[in-house]
Amino acid sequence: MSTPATTPTSPATGTVTMYSTTWCGYCRRLKTLLDREGIGYTEVNIETDEDSARFVEQANGGNQTVPTLLFPDGSVATNPTLDEVKERLSA
Repeated sequence: MSTPATTPTSPATGTVTMYSTTWCGYCRRLKTLLDREGIGYTEVNIETDEDSARFVEQANGGNQTVPTLLFPDGSVATNPTLDEVKERLSA
């Protein structure tokens, strides 16, 4: 997990911002798991938001890899497991 140089507004404590696309199966699965666990998230489609697409590229070495999650502490994780998300939010 890393912290990009330019970070959008961090999500509220206990929630995440998920950068995704409409066709991403990993994104759909993670959303299902977050919903099941009651973890709040704001979804941002990088296909329709150029600034968010640039943020994801910056966080992932120039690649638009999703899901990319932004945590309240400003750090990011790419395609994290549910356990990783829960651990990160409890820190």
